Amino acid sequence: MPAFFEISHHGAINGVTGSCHELRLAGGPGMLVDCGLFQGAETSRAGAGADQLAIDFPIDHIQALVVSHVHIDHVGRIPYLLAAGFKGPIVCTEPSARLLPLVLEDAMKMGVTRDARKLEKFIKLIAARIVAVPYGKWHRVVTGAGAGDDSTIDDNTIDIRFQQAGHILGSAYVECEVKSAAQRHRVVFSGDLGAPHAPLLAAPRAPHRADTLVIESTYGDSLHQGRRERSLQLKQVVERALLDEGAVLIPAFSIGRTQEILYEIEGLIHRYGSDQAGPHRWRDLEIIVDSPLAADFTRVYRQLKPFWDVEALKRVRAGRHPLSFEQLYTVGDHGQHLTALNYIKARGHPCIVIAASGMCAGGRMVNYLKALIEDERTDILFIGYQAAGTPGRDIQAHGPQGGWVELDGQRFDIRARVHTISGYSAHADQNDLVNFVQRMRVKPGHIRIVHGDDEAKRELQGKYRALLPGAEV
Repeated sequence: MPAFFEISHHGAINGVTGSCHELRLAGGPGMLVDCGLFQGAETSRAGAGADQLAIDFPIDHIQALVVSHVHIDHVGRIPYLLAAGFKGPIVCTEPSARLLPLVLEDAMKMGVTRDARKLEKFIKLIAARIVAVPYGKWHRVVTGAGAGDDSTIDDNTIDIRFQQAGHILGSAYVECEVKSAAQRHRVVFSGDLGAPHAPLLAAPRAPHRADTLVIESTYGDSLHQGRRERSLQLKQVVERALLDEGAVLIPAFSIGRTQEILYEIEGLIHRYGSDQAGPHRWRDLEIIVDSPLAADFTRVYRQLKPFWDVEALKRVRAGRHPLSFEQLYTVGDHGQHLTALNYIKARGHPCIVIAASGMCAGGRMVNYLKALIEDERTDILFIGYQAAGTPGRDIQAHGPQGGWVELDGQRFDIRARVHTISGYSAHADQNDLVNFVQRMRVKPGHIRIVHGDDEAKRELQGKYRALLPGAEV
């Protein structure tokens, strides 16, 4: 790699959370790509239990924070970055600029304060720092010695450009043009790449060129189900609930996965609405989103229709409402949550409950699990990655064997049926990650694999070495 810049990593190097990468002109200023929260067993290098919220690396030379997308494992340490003295802009896509204040406000409520005045002050600070950049437009973020403020002088600068990543609304991979007086080098940070058939979102397209690639590997060792297969599996799980009048619990990130599964459920109801399964029809099914944050995100998703893909816009033009259909109910405050929980326990009516957290590590989903995980009519459906050390991973691993899980310090036997549908993952699988590189016209000479378990990184490394024998991987 050329000597006129440096890449270092402050998270997501030995796991899948805490994403934070630094691109720096040699001995000079630099930028960060993401500043995320560690989760699960990755909350400490020694395992779960300790926190890693502090910014433990120098930031006085950091001129900008570039955000690939607004999931908490990519933005959750931003409050601590500001507290450590970061004064630069937060650069993101236009949809992310709408979503980021909501994410950070929720993170502050969970981990710092619920004081309304402090929260309002913090959100105003965040809003003032955000610089929204359209997809496909170059934007200067780092200016080194000798470059001055004149945009025509290209020595010692870093320009960035966002391209659609297809992971969640507003997600991007980041192309970085690093320039010195004599050289230029294209560095690409993948962020989290989406699967090619994700609901609502356009599939990511590979960049024309990357000299150095920093790429995620969440599913670097596995392949996802196809769209038809995943839809069929979801249909089968729901029909079982219609037959035995049970609840389908779907732990999901408030942003991204919740909206995508709602889109898919609306499609199934539209197609099978009059079909009968036992005493109930599909149109009798109640879908409950029990998360104020997810409801807020869903509202913003509806407002950002110009960023939806062609298929989703076609549904809208046909008079359908993929994110606000008739059977959909949202739950607001804690009192409404308790009412909904007791209603589901007592009534025995088929329903789907979508709630955070996506890894069952907190949030309202934990209360639903405590109430319903020992009921044989319950189905637990995982549609996203479950990090090691989280209750979600434990349920996923031990549920099919009739094991148990600890929730809020209590042990619960897992009598519910447990399902995993990998096709709903918002992450690219191994084939997608290989294709991302294969489809570049100018392929990278250097690849750094991050954001994955050890086995996923090893397998993906082997694939890239076979594809690019001369590259450093």
